[in-house]
Formats: sequence, C-alpha cells, structure tokens
Amino acid sequence: MTDNFAHHLRLERIHDGERIDLVANDSERQAIAERFGLQSLERLEAHATFTRKGDSVRAEGRILASLDQSCVITGDAVPAHVDEAFEIAFLPEPQVARSEEEIELDPAECDVVFHDGSTIDLGSAIADTLALGLPAYPRSPGAEATLKEAGIMTEAEASPFAALAQLMKGSGDS
Repeated sequence: MTDNFAHHLRLERIHDGERIDLVANDSERQAIAERFGLQSLERLEAHATFTRKGDSVRAEGRILASLDQSCVITGDAVPAHVDEAFEIAFLPEPQVARSEEEIELDPAECDVVFHDGSTIDLGSAIADTLALGLPAYPRSPGAEATLKEAGIMTEAEASPFAALAQLMKGSGDS
C-alpha cells in the first residue's frame, strides 16, 4: 500500500530545533480517511519540532484533525476533533545480524518508527498517530436506543449482580 501522505525528510537536512508544519490536502485527507475507515477527514495538520542526535531524530508537536467516524452500532457519523500532543522517535532500523536482540522501551517512551538511515517519513507517522488516537468503538447518541430495541442488555443489566438483584426481587414477592 502506498502512503498518500508521505512526507520524506532526508536525515542530513534535519537540524536540531527545526520546525515543520504539515497540512494534508484534499486528496491526502481522502486517502487517509479510506485507509482508516473514516466517513470523512475535513482537517489534518501537524506541527513538529525536531531534536537530533546522530541518526536518531525525535519529533515533538501537535496534531490537529476534524473527522467523522462511523458508529459501531448504527453506522451514523460520529464527529471527532483531535488536538493532541505527540512525540515520535525515528531510530535506525535494527541490524539483521542482531535480530535476536530486543529493544526495550519504557511505557512512558514515545512512539518509535524505524528509518532506513537516509530518510524519515513524518507524514506517514503523523497519519498513524492520528489513527492510534481515535476511539476504537465510536458510538452515536442513538446507539443505546438501537441496542435496547434489539434486546441487547447493557453491561450493568448483564452482570451477575443484576441477575442476583432480579432473583432477590422475585423472592420478595412470594
């Protein structure tokens, strides 16, 4: 699959403290929306500042987006607005000879994207960061009513304690 929001930056041209602004155009937003199953993606912007140490590059900034996801119950549009900070580390691809060597990351570490030693793809990393920040199961305001009409119980109604409460309520009527 080709990435229509690719924004390749040559490592030798990235300087410590440099800032870059990315704004996805109509065709890029359409491609990203299709890739991630979004109903629409009206806005996608990212602002990043780089810190560089040798072949390791860290991008810190903000991602801004306006989009519509599909409700997992009704299929209706669920609007979402993203305004989040991000931090991505671009590291050299691990050597094949050291494939058994593990790279350990602290849970607080930022996302890691490997590069080929000559370029990084900031656009693709931004698109992936957007996707990771979206709700996995978006629900529209009408989702609960649709579930109730279909006879599907809520978690509270399906819990063992709810069943026990029903039993106790029934035994009190005798």
